[in-house]
Amino acid sequence: MDNHNFSLELCVRDYECDVQGIVNNAVYQNYLEHTRHVYLKSKGIDFVDLALKGINLVVTRAEIDYKYPLKSGDEFIVTAKIVKESPLRFAFYQNIYRKTDNKLIVKAKITGTSINKNGRPVVFNELKALTDD
Repeated sequence: MDNHNFSLELCVRDYECDVQGIVNNAVYQNYLEHTRHVYLKSKGIDFVDLALKGINLVVTRAEIDYKYPLKSGDEFIVTAKIVKESPLRFAFYQNIYRKTDNKLIVKAKITGTSINKNGRPVVFNELKALTDD
């Protein structure tokens, strides 16, 4: 696998597959997002609490390379590493690997920022601290 600092194990559910019997391309974004949320929550950052404080973390760009498909029942691992891209932007570098053979399934870079209740970018210090690890 890679040197990402967080990983989460998941399993493909039947309804996530298309008529070809493979995971639909859009479902991979759900896997990536769920992993980011679990990662942030493990670091004490909760989306509900942030929203109540008027801070929202938003995706501004998603770059996804689909390398190989997953099928129903496949167990897989999603990794995540956060990197500071600029004073206001951060990126999650994420990979998905099939658990049985460690095959790279998806490689992604998800760029985001934090905005206030007026939609203006703001520096979110708790997230900034994670990128300094």
